Amino acid sequence: MDIVSDFITVLRNGSLAEKESCSTQWSGLLEGIARVLKDSGMIKNFEKIDDGNNKFVLRINLKYVNSIPAITEIHTVSTPGCRQYCGIKKIPNVLGGMGLVIMSTSHGVLSGFEANKQGVGGELLCYAW
Repeated sequence: MDIVSDFITVLRNGSLAEKESCSTQWSGLLEGIARVLKDSGMIKNFEKIDDGNNKFVLRINLKYVNSIPAITEIHTVSTPGCRQYCGIKKIPNVLGGMGLVIMSTSHGVLSGFEANKQGVGGELLCYAW
């Protein structure tokens, strides 16, 4: 089961359906991805909610600009069967710097810009623009 792909599908479907918010299962990795999306201005906010059964849900408040979703495209890069890694010198540039690369590094989940600034490489999780 690929939780990152499921999370990205929930975001994409919620944006296309013009939902105010969407929810998915919580994990530390997904919370890290949500933090990077929030810091880059692609979502309004996120919160971890206890559903009462010792399980947590991650609720994402989607962002729209003039009724157009802030996330127009989001794609998974790594899959469980084919992990994609890159070093510091090979961090991809999405849409000439207008897009966002989200990476899992030894310093946590970071955007490509932050990973470059901190001098770390890692696993490419997804591209968003």
